[in-house]
Amino acid sequence: MTPFGFTPDDGDQSGNENEKLEAMMRQMQEQIKQQFEQLGLNGAAGFPFANFGGGQFGDKQEALPLAPIRDTAKKFVSAKGSQPLGTNDLTAVNNALEIADLWLNEATDFPATSATQPRAISRLDWVDETLPGWQATMEPLASGLSNAISKLLDEAIASQSGEYEEAMAAAPMGAIAGLLRSFIGTMIATQLGQAIGSIASTTTGAHDTGLPILTPSRPLLIPENIEFWGVDSEVAKTEIYLFHALREGAIARLFEHNPWIVSYIRSAIVEYGAGIRIDLDAIQRQAEEAMQSMGGEEGQSFSISLDSGIFTPEETPSQSAALSKLETVLALVDGWADDVATLAAGNRIPSITALRETHRRKRATNAPSQQLFKTMLGLEVSPKLAREASAFWNRIRELKGISTRDQIWSGILPSATELHAPDLFLASTEIPDDLSGLI
Repeated sequence: MTPFGFTPDDGDQSGNENEKLEAMMRQMQEQIKQQFEQLGLNGAAGFPFANFGGGQFGDKQEALPLAPIRDTAKKFVSAKGSQPLGTNDLTAVNNALEIADLWLNEATDFPATSATQPRAISRLDWVDETLPGWQATMEPLASGLSNAISKLLDEAIASQSGEYEEAMAAAPMGAIAGLLRSFIGTMIATQLGQAIGSIASTTTGAHDTGLPILTPSRPLLIPENIEFWGVDSEVAKTEIYLFHALREGAIARLFEHNPWIVSYIRSAIVEYGAGIRIDLDAIQRQAEEAMQSMGGEEGQSFSISLDSGIFTPEETPSQSAALSKLETVLALVDGWADDVATLAAGNRIPSITALRETHRRKRATNAPSQQLFKTMLGLEVSPKLAREASAFWNRIRELKGISTRDQIWSGILPSATELHAPDLFLASTEIPDDLSGLI
């Protein structure tokens, strides 16, 4: 049984093992290439398939290449359509964000963002604007998988003996490792591109996902998606634009004036990626099952499937903790934006309650950003947790005011369990006036 669940086409067991390994690598390359060609993608789009062989695969490469993310995302957006901006779109967005900035000044201590242009954007332009942020946010996952592949290679080589070990040592191991790393990076890039393309067709702004994917942080709205968001609503269009402008502006302010939150969110993904492990036995079992299904016929092989589970990591306790950390902070961002937007709207948006419920209902049934994390990290932000986070921030504000609520972002954030007890959380973080009892 050769490592990684592949078998060379050459059925001659007496042949040179090094040649078999080369054949296995070429077969892997062809199978990987076919998988992506089925998506309408090819080597010309920046994929690592065009020049197999040589030493290029041993060279240092990006853990998460940008080109396949962009190409895949734009294919998805183009398939669903992206309307160019019109004069009415620009006017609606600019008016909504200008009013939102004034109202937000009364609802949060964080000032308006320093960068303000552009404010209205199309679906396709949204992909270009947010792409570097997506890459930076998700790259730790690709790095974790690449490191796991490297460890798997080392273990596979160490476990071999005799002539096969010598053949493996003589083979271009840098090429094998590079090919697998390229495959992992491109696989994740393609999956991420699909998710981004899907998000682009529904997200109302740059921060609707609750993730720091725009640098510098600033409010951006997609008029086409806002129109679609309110297509079945009886609420006035101006109120719908204002609602999304308030949420978008609030989160942009939060990220710009609390840059550590960006690091906090990304560190959770780093912690998850660092804990990725790949089970060689599980891979070999899948290979054996595939071979049995072929009936042992020579010359046949099985193809890589992106959802076959071959590279699915087993979750460790540290990864579970990282996912809980990420889920909680995303809920806190969403809940804080809800409280700030609601306070800012006051009685100036008569339909604010209906808009909030519509927003929650849409998030519960169709949230592409949640699907992104579910697909890539096994995480799904519970709508219930977001509701609890909103109630937490509302209670803090009622007890201590806007400043205390916003200052929490510069200290220790509450855990998921502490969201249920804002009073106790405040008591645990406050410094008593009389410290004599602590001496």
